Amino acid sequence: MTKNEKQYASKSRIMFQDNVLSLLGSLMAILLVRWLSDPIPGYTWLLLKWLGAGLVGTIIGMLVTGSHKNVKTYISYTSAMKTSWTLLIKTIFLVVVMLVGFVKLPSISLAAMALLADFIASIFFVLYLRFSLTSLSRETGRVKDQVGKLTALVMGTGRAAVDLADEAAASGRYDVVGFLSADPAMSGMLIGNRMVYKCGNESEMKGIMQRLGGVDCILFTKDPDDGFPKDGPQEKDDPKNTVAQRDGMSLVGHVIKRGFDVILSGILLLIFSPVMLVCALAVKNEDGGPALYSQERMGRNGKPFLIYKFRSMRINAENGKPALYSGDDDERLTRVGKFLRQHHLDELPQLWNVFRGDMSFIGYRPERQFYIDQIMEKNPRYQYLYQIRPGVTSYATLYNGYTDTLEKMLTRLDLDLYYLRNHSVMFDVKVLWMTFLNIMTGKKF
Repeated sequence: MTKNEKQYASKSRIMFQDNVLSLLGSLMAILLVRWLSDPIPGYTWLLLKWLGAGLVGTIIGMLVTGSHKNVKTYISYTSAMKTSWTLLIKTIFLVVVMLVGFVKLPSISLAAMALLADFIASIFFVLYLRFSLTSLSRETGRVKDQVGKLTALVMGTGRAAVDLADEAAASGRYDVVGFLSADPAMSGMLIGNRMVYKCGNESEMKGIMQRLGGVDCILFTKDPDDGFPKDGPQEKDDPKNTVAQRDGMSLVGHVIKRGFDVILSGILLLIFSPVMLVCALAVKNEDGGPALYSQERMGRNGKPFLIYKFRSMRINAENGKPALYSGDDDERLTRVGKFLRQHHLDELPQLWNVFRGDMSFIGYRPERQFYIDQIMEKNPRYQYLYQIRPGVTSYATLYNGYTDTLEKMLTRLDLDLYYLRNHSVMFDVKVLWMTFLNIMTGKKF
């Protein structure tokens, strides 16, 4: 695809998104009118005319302000002003269609409320999406900056330890994730944005390693404090032989997460059952092979499970030897399979995996033992991921995409371990929202 073609595709997508969000604002406004007023005769026809007028007004506003030429969805002063003027022109157009009698509301007060609500809701939806995408872009830059750094803990909590942590972080070589202290009173406290972990013996060190997904190194000051011996507590267990059994999320958090998984996956299985039937028939009709494809992956506590997908490749695509997916140009893809992959429809059967408890909506992408063995040779900290359920989507997938090389797998592991260290309900909400934004903007992952 040429540069001009990419810009045209980007402008078309942004124009479509802005129109959809503007229509959503109009819908919210006219529904608000219905909720606050007495029954309005011919309300359905009124709603359709209001949405139609809003769409035409938005397009006119785009053409007048030039916002239809935007090639980036990120927020800036210029894009915010163009968007504001576009939606103001839309509001003026709605005033005109009411004056000529195309749209009639029962009273002037309801008409004024509808116009104000339409403008506020539309500008909120459009600008909020741009703001969120800007935040996502900054997050992407921050994540890329963290990949490849050594994860470190600093021994002690005194002034020297804090200075050492700051110096190590500033060097660009280390990601300092916390401090170690022998003082129980310091446990759980924050120094800056770094947690203090109580560590007085090997057992507690082992628990910290599980909580953080392991660390690459522990940094010592010249004069150790907090009652530690010079060399600090030592972990004697070989991490390769240890399967972690807990993570940092609270019991309440786990209950909320599992409840959300069960309820949402059950609802989505019902909602998408017609779509899944069409997908299955399309796959079956193309070459007569099975519609579903199952493959053994490693899940929570290192136990294998069968992951389900709609088959997107020809039958016996791997010929008995594991082979990684290499993108839309992979010659093994069928015509229907390529479409399913591009729109993430091939993963709909994983809703059943979520409902069963094999997976969660948010986690780390499960891998085959064949590739896990290769990863473990380079970085044995992969075993810490077994504390949690693998996910349909993951924090790593947002930034690393498909992993078709061992190097990408190791990068993905760094991001998965970052997710493990920050594992919480709110972090899952963040990942879910970022996944939605990526799908909205057509990003491939």
